[in-house]
Amino acid sequence: MKGVWLLWNYKLNLTMDPKFESVAMEICKSTITECSEEERGKGYLVSCLVDHRGNITEYQCHQYVTKMTSVVFSDYRLICGFMDQCREDINALRCGSINVGEKDIHSQGEVIACLEKALVREAEQQDQAHPIREECKKSIMRVAELSSDDFHLDRFLYFSCRDDRERFCENTQAGEGKVYKCLFSHKFEEAMSEKCREALTTRQKLISQDYKVSYSLTKACKADLRKHRCNLDTNMPRAREARLSYLLLCLESAVHRGRTVSEDCQGEMLEYRRMLIEDFSLSPEIVLHCRGEIETHCSGLHRKGRTLHCLMRVGRGDKGSTVDGLCQSLQNLIQAADPGSDYRIDRALNEAFIAILCVCRILSCLMEHLYTEKMVEDCEHRLLELQYFISRDWKLDPILYKKCQGDAARLCHTHGWNETSELMPPGAVFSCLYRHAYRTEEQGRRLSRDCKVEVQRILHQRALDVKLDPDLQKRCLTDLGKWCSEKTGTGQELECLQDHLEDLLSGCGEVVGNLTELQSEVHYHWLHDIHIEALLIRACQPVIQSHCHDVSDNQVDSGDLMECLVQNKHQKEMNRKCTVGVTHFQLIQMKDFRFSYKFKMACKEDVLKLCPNIKKKVDVVICLSTTVRNDTLQDVKEQRVSLKCRKQLRVEELEMSEDIRLEPELYEECKSDIGRLCPSVAFGNAQMMECLKERKKQLSQQCHQRVFKLQEGEMVDPELDYQLMRVCKQMIKRFCTDADAKNLLQCLKQNKNSELMDPKCKQMITKRQITQNTDYRLNPILRKACKADIPKFCQPILTKASDDSELEGQVIGCLKLKYADQRLSPDCEDQIRVILQESALDYRLDPQLQIHCAEEISGLCAEEAVAQEQTGQVEECLKANLLKIKHDRCKKEVLNLLKESKADVFVDPVLHTACALDLKHQCAAVTPGRGRQMSCLLESLQDKRVRLQPECKKRLQDRMDMWSYAAKVAPAEGFSDLALQVMTSPSKNYILFIISLGVIVLFLVGLLCGRITKRVTRELKDR
Repeated sequence: MKGVWLLWNYKLNLTMDPKFESVAMEICKSTITECSEEERGKGYLVSCLVDHRGNITEYQCHQYVTKMTSVVFSDYRLICGFMDQCREDINALRCGSINVGEKDIHSQGEVIACLEKALVREAEQQDQAHPIREECKKSIMRVAELSSDDFHLDRFLYFSCRDDRERFCENTQAGEGKVYKCLFSHKFEEAMSEKCREALTTRQKLISQDYKVSYSLTKACKADLRKHRCNLDTNMPRAREARLSYLLLCLESAVHRGRTVSEDCQGEMLEYRRMLIEDFSLSPEIVLHCRGEIETHCSGLHRKGRTLHCLMRVGRGDKGSTVDGLCQSLQNLIQAADPGSDYRIDRALNEAFIAILCVCRILSCLMEHLYTEKMVEDCEHRLLELQYFISRDWKLDPILYKKCQGDAARLCHTHGWNETSELMPPGAVFSCLYRHAYRTEEQGRRLSRDCKVEVQRILHQRALDVKLDPDLQKRCLTDLGKWCSEKTGTGQELECLQDHLEDLLSGCGEVVGNLTELQSEVHYHWLHDIHIEALLIRACQPVIQSHCHDVSDNQVDSGDLMECLVQNKHQKEMNRKCTVGVTHFQLIQMKDFRFSYKFKMACKEDVLKLCPNIKKKVDVVICLSTTVRNDTLQDVKEQRVSLKCRKQLRVEELEMSEDIRLEPELYEECKSDIGRLCPSVAFGNAQMMECLKERKKQLSQQCHQRVFKLQEGEMVDPELDYQLMRVCKQMIKRFCTDADAKNLLQCLKQNKNSELMDPKCKQMITKRQITQNTDYRLNPILRKACKADIPKFCQPILTKASDDSELEGQVIGCLKLKYADQRLSPDCEDQIRVILQESALDYRLDPQLQIHCAEEISGLCAEEAVAQEQTGQVEECLKANLLKIKHDRCKKEVLNLLKESKADVFVDPVLHTACALDLKHQCAAVTPGRGRQMSCLLESLQDKRVRLQPECKKRLQDRMDMWSYAAKVAPAEGFSDLALQVMTSPSKNYILFIISLGVIVLFLVGLLCGRITKRVTRELKDR
């Protein structure tokens, strides 16, 4: 023990010996001038030389000082002034003896280690932490700083990590902090001893308190710190300036602003940012505020940043309510580490995926791949945990910061703003950028294009998770718990809030409404459109590739791509996820017309002028479309609704016709009928609406009214008939390319019997014809042509009918009879002739016949009805079985058919087909209509010189027999009926001759009687 004491005393005397000092000054005089004024004989010269050894260039001087350094750091008591400044703290903390010779020489490093740990405990405000005097703190940090280049000088760490150094850093040369860096990088390796890991952690904690404890960082960034004035903020205490986090924030800010920071410095910054993320314990605030949460939720996850991600989940509220101070502490740490600029800093995130390592480096790129096939679930969780905090400070997103710093200064008054100060809350800057994102030129200053794209990107990310939107999470906490507690999937919370928009509290409703409105703007403006919904783009890829690739490839406005998806919602490539996503987007838009950006921009002035105080989109659409219809019917010179609005209004009307849920009032009125009559029918593709139309007679009164009004609008504008347009899409292209949109159904009807007509389209056309013939109000062409005839001839029917009920073809039946009497106006007659011709081929187009003869059709004409050949065979069967019909109403309808056929041969398809050649040869010069060609055929039948076709002759004879029977059963009801019977009688000429003869005889008798009367009168006068 005495030998040890003598050795130590020799070393102490050596550092204070004037001879030693004289030799040192002689060797180093040309290199070091800073130490020439130091007092001799007290060891200050050695301390000064050690302080400035980094500036020594002469080899002999450097070697001399290096040897003296190893001597000095072998015992803390040899360090100048250290023992005097820390004596009391060493005793109070029981860190070891300050007496000579009480411990072996190697234990002296433990004294400094003990003081360093105590300093760390005090910074973390642990219980029963002894407050170290300020002078001793400075000495401890100074010793750590002086030992930063060579790990041999940190005696405790050296002896704790000797084996680990050989294991991990065998080929790493000592000096310039290289061994420290090597050991730091292997700190969480399984083979690392716990004692070495503990010593390394202590040193890292000292570095986090004062960056100068890291030799490599100080050396690499010395010039950059001076260049960017990172040590000149006089408003801050010196202790904060020295902190690693302050250094990183200052230099990161310079990098984000595009200023030059040396590559060596940036490399060192990357290492220490990774160090902060990997080990939460290096941040005193985290330890201070999160001790309980770590023990409760995150125990056993210390390594490789897993604890920090666990705390992020706690901070997000994923494991219950958030903890006061926790979020801010995490925010500060993430701000210092800046993982947004390089994901490799976060080892937990880095190890969570491999598939897109070669694609991305910055975090925003990874966010763009969120929910794609390349992204794995573990990486998704890590990303969202980190993005939660990045979203709360715009400076943490390097691309956003770079692209928008000029706009922030210009529009948000951030001139001269110290990037590390808290004078302006980070959220305020992004809110300001957001407000300027979609201003028009009239509204004032706008964002630059690059900045606007970045703001849109952030909004896309926030749409994935409400927790990525700080304002939304804060205001909607209550509503999320009330309405959306079970909606925990990706993007489901925001969708849930949008679904319950009318039920939300005012503050939450406002922020959700604004976000939804902005979403619609982003959908329209951002070039890659659907990226706002990462899940949606993934689900909709097949249909985009097959049907919307032109829109996507040309990078047109996203509103067009969404329209394309809506139009192709029911293609075979469309899967359920894509359909649900697109439909949800449509349903949300219906809540407020502002949520449809293209509609809002096209029609906002028209809405303010024509539909003020109306908010719901469906009501706005109805208001504007009603205005357009009224202006059209009244033939006004100038439409009140602008052209651009009318075009977009058409798009909105077409979208609404596809799904009954897009018309909320109609859906609510018919909800019970849907459950009762169409329980297994899927929504979309207008299938539900078609189901209700087919069961119209069974609907409740309210639903029936709504469906009838909808059909009335579709008949006026066939483009709104989604099923017709879908089923007949190709046939419209084939037959009706030149037809006006309002005449599409008319065009299809005219080409219905073409050989090229698609059977499904033909069936759909027949359905619409049946619908039209049930009520004249559903046939706009007939309604216009017969607007004077209907009230003139059919007023009793209109008087009895109510507005809520359909007329079941009664008005059209009335007009048919007047057509047979030849009393209709020319325009109305032409339309009724078309209806007669169509219904003569298909009995289903005659509602009255179908209603009153249902039993006879199923009994007497079952085979013809099943065949559905639409050649008039059912009507021919009923005519042939007229004598067997028992029900008077049915018999009357069949007699009406006979009466109508006498008026025009074209409405009797069987007879017309049989006599087609005879009409061509015998009656070519006779004008069709008003029974003229029928009379021609009957005259030809009576003329023995004319030889008709056998089939025509047979059919004509049958018709004459039927008419004879009809005359007996249903005699003429008036002069018009009598005249018609005479004109269509085969004995017309004979009857007309007799009538003419009678008139002549009557005339002659009148003349004769007149002369006699005149003679008698004269004789009486003469008397």
